[in-house]
Amino acid sequence: MNSLRQNRSRFQPCLVKFAAIRYGELLPRDHSGADSSKLDVLCAADQRNAIQQAVANCGALQYAKVNMKLIDLLSGDFFSQYVKTGNILMLSEGRPGVDNVFSLHDGNLRLEVNKPTYERAGLQGTPLPNEGRKHVKARFAIDINLRQPSMVRGHKGFERILWACRNVFDHSITWLFCDLRSMGAVQGPIMDFHPLVQSVEASIDQLDDAFLPGFAGQLDLSDEGDATEILEWITMANNLSPRLQRGDRIDKYLSRYAVPQGNGEPNNEDSREVGNLTRLRWRGLLPNHFVHKVLVAMLKASKETWFSASATSFSGENYTILKTDEQTYIWEYLD
Repeated sequence: MNSLRQNRSRFQPCLVKFAAIRYGELLPRDHSGADSSKLDVLCAADQRNAIQQAVANCGALQYAKVNMKLIDLLSGDFFSQYVKTGNILMLSEGRPGVDNVFSLHDGNLRLEVNKPTYERAGLQGTPLPNEGRKHVKARFAIDINLRQPSMVRGHKGFERILWACRNVFDHSITWLFCDLRSMGAVQGPIMDFHPLVQSVEASIDQLDDAFLPGFAGQLDLSDEGDATEILEWITMANNLSPRLQRGDRIDKYLSRYAVPQGNGEPNNEDSREVGNLTRLRWRGLLPNHFVHKVLVAMLKASKETWFSASATSFSGENYTILKTDEQTYIWEYLD
């Protein structure tokens, strides 16, 4: 126990941002940002068929896992068809903030590297902020727009990049690849590298007899504690936790969790609303505009009923949207 208390100081608190917005503000025009590795959609079970049909209309999604060197991205048909004129998304293996990680999107190559690698590469970059964390090694970001007219062989700047790829970033790594122009198929020059193609489909699960928070009307989530309790319920429901079910008989010494009622209502088990929940889950490389299409489909299918959507990015950022009959709430988790 003493060692646990001593180690608590090593962990950084989680920063949660919360906002309530109008219905029309939910869909921004700019969908830039971190792409997702997981998407959970939660709704009432009686909306399952309508929502399942709506998300099916979003179309098929495929991505590929492939082993390539960084120099391969800047050579041959891959460079001319995908990078210069196409629109692909690629993410390399590695832990963000720890390992050297690379990404390519819309012709923009981003290299996030540690200080020794940055100094060896000899490319211009900017230091990444450590947000005041102690004992964090310096890291740098190198951003290169490969669609500039100067990014051609023979140009001094491009030859310097090729030199760094041959002498510093010279090892083969695993990438996730998605062609944003043909979401339903992996084809073209990528096939020369023998990719492992993955299809993304939603898995559907149900949680029966679950206690529900008070979604009727406009929730009063002006209090940070109430907003956090609703977020906790959504997270537990996404994980199909048995703690939410009416028949749960866990020992009170192990869990004293109670579903939040909100609006100052007493927490009486007999008066709490019970319903069946459906969860749709996607896992894989989920581009932002695919997540946006799912969200638009959910808004059209849900009509006056509630639903929530939770996304987790590869960089560890988390977002949750709760749409009720009158209001929309958004949570953003930042480590």
